[in-house]
Amino acid sequence: MNSRIELAGLAAIALFGLTGLEAPAQDYPVKSIRLVVPFPPGGGNDTIARLLGQKLAPALGQQMLVDNRPGAGGTIGAEIAAKSPPDGYTLFLAGVASHGINPNLRRQLPYDPVRDFSGVSLIASAPLLVVVHPSLPVASIKQLVALAKARPGAVNYASNGSGSSSHLAVELFAMTTGTVMTHIPYKGVALALTDLMSGQVQVAFSSAVSMLPHVKAGKLRAIAMTGAKRSQAIPDIPTVAEAGVPGYETGSWYGIVAPAKTPRPVIERLSREIATATRSAEISGRLVDEAVIPIGSTAEEFDAHIRRELARWAKVIAKARISED
Repeated sequence: MNSRIELAGLAAIALFGLTGLEAPAQDYPVKSIRLVVPFPPGGGNDTIARLLGQKLAPALGQQMLVDNRPGAGGTIGAEIAAKSPPDGYTLFLAGVASHGINPNLRRQLPYDPVRDFSGVSLIASAPLLVVVHPSLPVASIKQLVALAKARPGAVNYASNGSGSSSHLAVELFAMTTGTVMTHIPYKGVALALTDLMSGQVQVAFSSAVSMLPHVKAGKLRAIAMTGAKRSQAIPDIPTVAEAGVPGYETGSWYGIVAPAKTPRPVIERLSREIATATRSAEISGRLVDEAVIPIGSTAEEFDAHIRRELARWAKVIAKARISED
């Protein structure tokens, strides 16, 4: 008799425990969701986050509230998200800096991009635009390579800072082509752009959104895009690979991650809804107009992407001997 009671009790506990685990996922979400964005309001990352939040609200039945936590190259926001409860109500807008570069560049990072997060969906990739000042006698990637090889170190390039995606894109290009160019780091794209347009620096691999207006005004010359395929926004500009450097491809990217141990059904629900929203005409059209490529991946695909990015930038940073500022 006692054994029957014990078995019944164990079965009830097991059923209660299973129901307790599944119920939050089935009911999710029952309140607003916080999306931590590690950059200030008004920039490209913030714009993408708000577009996505607005589109997801009707599908999820709850608001997605953007929480801007800028600082330390994305580290502050990433730490906040990593230490949040893994319940699906805090998400993080990850990028190449937070989940590809910083973990390889900074000795003491308060989070681990793989251990502390679960991928949800890769939203989009943002290839960089290769631009030169009109005074540089270069109108193609092949000519840039030829000039850099003929005059090692004589050609200089601007970046948004040491260890930034714009810096590492050129380091990867130099390694791939066997060229040497001189790095001139700036604190942000605005300062780099000022000196680039004045001719104090000659080359940049930078944000298409920032550079295109000046290309159209004739102040800069665009010679290539760093993506795997041409941008629909500027289809006449070839990729670096098309222009003579086979296999070269890089750029920024944006994706949503959640704290590790977030229930799998919650991750899968979010992944489906985010992918659907990303591919909608409203969001994909806006991204394409800004030379950004919509993706909308599965959670597993995004986890694999993060691991590939970590491995790739580890090699570039080590070979170029780039150290923390």
